[in-house]
Amino acid sequence: MPQATPAGWTNWAGNQSARPSRVVTPASAAELGEVVRRAAEEGRTVKAVGSGHSFTAIASAGDGVLVRPHALTAVRELDREAGTVTVGSGLPLSRLNRLLAAAGLSLTNMGDIEVQTVAGATGTGTHGTGRDSGSLSAQIRALEIVLADGSVRQCSPAENPELFEGARLGLGALGVVSAITFGVEPAFLLTAHEKPMSFDEVLAGFDEFAAVNEHFEFYWFPHTDRCSTKRNNRSPGPASPLPDFKAWLDDDFLANTLFGGLCRVGRRLPPAVPLIAQLAGRALSERTFTDTAYKVFTSPRKVRFIEMEYAVPRAAATTVLRELKALVERSRWRISFPVEVRLAPADDLWLSTASGRDSVYIAVHLFQGTAEQGYFTEVEKLMTAHQGRPHWGKLHTRDAAYLASVYPRFGDFTALRDKVDPGRLFANDYLRRVLGE
Repeated sequence: MPQATPAGWTNWAGNQSARPSRVVTPASAAELGEVVRRAAEEGRTVKAVGSGHSFTAIASAGDGVLVRPHALTAVRELDREAGTVTVGSGLPLSRLNRLLAAAGLSLTNMGDIEVQTVAGATGTGTHGTGRDSGSLSAQIRALEIVLADGSVRQCSPAENPELFEGARLGLGALGVVSAITFGVEPAFLLTAHEKPMSFDEVLAGFDEFAAVNEHFEFYWFPHTDRCSTKRNNRSPGPASPLPDFKAWLDDDFLANTLFGGLCRVGRRLPPAVPLIAQLAGRALSERTFTDTAYKVFTSPRKVRFIEMEYAVPRAAATTVLRELKALVERSRWRISFPVEVRLAPADDLWLSTASGRDSVYIAVHLFQGTAEQGYFTEVEKLMTAHQGRPHWGKLHTRDAAYLASVYPRFGDFTALRDKVDPGRLFANDYLRRVLGE
């Protein structure tokens, strides 16, 4: 079995690290089962980590065994009649999107980046924005998982249904996922309409924007009244993508190169941040384009940051956003990153942040290396006052007692965990905090 020498691991944002006893790269579910059995015999824990895009320590292996799924990338089956694709858990979303496009197929919805592995994205609840379509985890039709005894289990609504219900969004707490079957559909085009608007205009029209658009999201630039809105809707075509130069100018140079430079200035000179926010809020102009769905859903993120995101009940969203704006305005904080706002319909996943309720996601960010200033602390107080649920892969301080109070199926998940991993082979400090011992 391929095996790396022990080495330090650091996530994408650079705020989480670990020194596992060893790093392994199994090439099959059977090999993964052997890794799990050996670790159990040695009394070591096991954690899988993909691209490291979580900001929490959810994937930290501590001094246990770190599993890299990068050899588990095969496309096992593409069933056009059933509308499904089965792939290895380590396949990056970027490769999945392209292989589906080549086959004339597509995921229904996705997040705004595509660098994660499919298991990492679904295991932490990665989502995009959608009026009717939910997270990546909600698109899972079946999966294969290696349990604490090293056994390989297939699960779906018809086979091991309880395990399927929990493992679709399992936080890595139930086992190591080795393959995932997604529901897919014929490829489609999206027309994106991006438009600057004022904060008050967006909130006044929020319910209508959410109702009439298949996918609506916006960014608010703190210290300003400026927002950038994005409406994505299916289009019969023809495709009309952005010209190469315009795409480079807006999405690479302005949104990454120039914005990253401004953030570095703001980190060194905090008093300059409000002016930077004004410049950033006015840099992007109105534009419309039509392209393959995944090219519209996703965009490059080269500027590194840390992030907190909470899902609040849809009915509370505009109230929370106004309170957040007032909180920033009366503070001495200097926030160079915009606040991101997205939507999701209620779903039935036990640990989904949209479980049982229509939700609005509000994400706050800080440029990498910027002092926290109390920003995340106070935002979290605001979110939890409205029964907010933290994204599992993004920074928060909530524990099992709080989470049990906002997730109606939390007890079902922890009971399943007790059944399939009573010895806590897959535990780490983060999971002990959010799920209990």
